[in-house]
Amino acid sequence: MSIYQSFCNETFDSEGRLTGFRLHYPENFNFGYDVVDAIAKQTPGKRALVWCNTENQERTFTFDDIMRLSNQAANLFASRGIGRGDRVMVLLKRHYEYWIIAVALHKLGAVLIPATHMLTVDDLVYRIRLAEVKGIVCTAQDGVPRKVREAVEQVHPGIFCWTAQQDCEGFENFTRQLEGADDTFARRETAVTDPMLLYFTSGTTGYPKGVIHDFSYPLAHIVTAKYWQQAEDDGLHFTVAETGWAKASWGKIYGQWLVGSAVMVYDFDNFEPKQLTAIINRYGVTSFCAPPTVYRYLVRKGVPPMPGLRHASTAGELLSPEVFRIFRERTGLSLAEGYGQTETTLLMANFQGDVPVEGSMGRISPFYRIELRGKDGSRVPVGEIGEVVIIPPENGRQEGIFIGYLGDEEQFRHVWRGGVYHTGDAAWQDENGNYWFHGRFDDIIKTGGFRVGPFEVENVLMEHPAVMECSVVGVADPLRGQAIKAYVVLSPNYTDSKELKNEIRNFCNARLAEYKWIHSIECMPELPKTISGKIRKVELRK
Repeated sequence: MSIYQSFCNETFDSEGRLTGFRLHYPENFNFGYDVVDAIAKQTPGKRALVWCNTENQERTFTFDDIMRLSNQAANLFASRGIGRGDRVMVLLKRHYEYWIIAVALHKLGAVLIPATHMLTVDDLVYRIRLAEVKGIVCTAQDGVPRKVREAVEQVHPGIFCWTAQQDCEGFENFTRQLEGADDTFARRETAVTDPMLLYFTSGTTGYPKGVIHDFSYPLAHIVTAKYWQQAEDDGLHFTVAETGWAKASWGKIYGQWLVGSAVMVYDFDNFEPKQLTAIINRYGVTSFCAPPTVYRYLVRKGVPPMPGLRHASTAGELLSPEVFRIFRERTGLSLAEGYGQTETTLLMANFQGDVPVEGSMGRISPFYRIELRGKDGSRVPVGEIGEVVIIPPENGRQEGIFIGYLGDEEQFRHVWRGGVYHTGDAAWQDENGNYWFHGRFDDIIKTGGFRVGPFEVENVLMEHPAVMECSVVGVADPLRGQAIKAYVVLSPNYTDSKELKNEIRNFCNARLAEYKWIHSIECMPELPKTISGKIRKVELRK
């Protein structure tokens, strides 16, 4: 029996598909003690983490290794005064120390703040100040220590700072200090309702919001790992994500370890499709998850055979039907899309037992009660667009949903207005029960009396081979109120010209209903994006 079964009740239909999922856990549940250590004591040699980098270095960690190393790290952090509720920022790219530190901070009851190494000094100052960070562990690469040092000096010079693996002036070497630390650590008092994790998520406007999750959050990812990504007991799951993003929590630690799967970590800087597939084949990866961008590059560069891969999933942005079809033709695997937010865990997906539907977010997770609602708060009928809202259970506690925005109670109340969580995402349901993403409510274009979701147009744009990336917005138009404009980043070997733009527009308009027609196209070297890679439509509209 996998350890996840100790914390949930599941029900299935006659065909073995998940129909119900509910959690149960002690009031002091802690992923570090009750999952990592529990597995280590029961099966110490069970593989937990397989790590390699572009320099051909590799390491494999068992659960016993993670237990001992996280105990050592917990003792190190405790020696610096870190305890329950204290916040520690971690900028470690894909270094293996991240998994050791994450578990250590969980054991201490501290709050882990993952962050990307791409942050600027101003970004760091904002986060350090708002979160009242007490310690930082960062990579020694890419000039990150310099930026961290500048930020810390602006906020509070007393914050302790460590680097991983390499020595760096002004920083202590965490990896070296770990070697001499005590590897025993007595269980500390924590509560499942304590804050455990803090992610800063970029929006299209304003400063990033600090999204807080409690200690029940890992358990909510059982569905993510087992029934969407289809990670297997004693398998090897590979999610392409840097540890600074919430996608790492979705695919690189919690749900995977709960269902008994090891995680594959490839520590790289520059994305190269052939390198990823070489890793999949070399280490025997059984399940793979990546954003559509990765699959798009794979398809255009040529998808090599991956005979050991059993399942592939995707989320986070537009997946073109062309990519879906070609990947399936070349691998025999249908890409299973999923949907959720930094504030949540997996909300909808093409789940185990379903035939993945090209372009669809799939069905609602049995873990959540979700409805599509109109502006008046009532449910919209099948085929009509509504906002995705989450209805909490009668006891008011819905695991997997964030517990607050750091320092912004007003915004938290706003998204929970009317007693439901408003995602701000628009979708519709077809007659077969599948859900389809329509766009953000604030991105919907009103043209000639019609409502058009950018996704619908972008989906067709991505079918043209000249289009590498795109974004569609509404621009002022005296006849229609708004006209549809497309911003395009061209694929390699294509050159911006009036003829090419006309070709792209005609290609798309021949495939779109007339009210969705593109009226103008502008080619750009790159699209404006938030630090997390989301396209800033607000900048394009300006």
